[in-house]
Amino acid sequence: MGDSLITIVAIVLAAILMFVFPLMTMSDRSDDISQLTVETATTEFVDNVRTTGRLSLADYSAYEQRISATGNSYDIELEAQILDENPGKKTTQANSTKIGENVYYSMYTSQILDTISSDTTSTLAFKEGDIFSASAKNKSTTLSQQFKNFFYSVTGNDIYTIAAEHAGYVTANGSGN
Repeated sequence: MGDSLITIVAIVLAAILMFVFPLMTMSDRSDDISQLTVETATTEFVDNVRTTGRLSLADYSAYEQRISATGNSYDIELEAQILDENPGKKTTQANSTKIGENVYYSMYTSQILDTISSDTTSTLAFKEGDIFSASAKNKSTTLSQQFKNFFYSVTGNDIYTIAAEHAGYVTANGSGN
C-alpha cells in the first residue's frame, strides 16, 4: 500500500514537472512579448505625435489595433498638456524674455477622443512646447496571471502584468503655420 501511494505521488509530481511548469514558462514568455509589443507601440505612437504635432483618429486607431493584436484588451489613457503662454504678452515659446510663467492646461482621454472623433478629417493640432503622454495597461487576465493566481494565490483587481507609458514635449507645430 505504501509503495503504490509513493508511486502515485511520484507520477503526479512528474506530470506537474513535465507539463505545468513548461506551460507556465511559455505563458510568461508570451506576456514578455506582449509587454515589448505594447512598449514599442506606445513609444512610436507618442513620438509620432510629438514630431508631427498632430493626432488624428487614424493614428489612434492604428495604435489601438497594434496593441490589441497581442490578444489582450487594454485601458488606454491619453493626456495632452497644452501650453497656454503668458496671455498678457504675445510671444513665441522660443523667446526667453517673456514676463511671467507659462501655464499648462490638460486634456484627458475622453476630451481628446471627442475632439478627434467629430469627423473623419479631424485632428488635434499641438504647438511646440506642449506635452503629450499615453499609457496602456492590460484589462484582461492573461494565462500567466491565471497560473500565478492558482499556484501562488496572487489576487487583486489592480494587478496587471502588461503596461507601458511614454510622454514627451511636442517638437513641431501641427497647425501648419
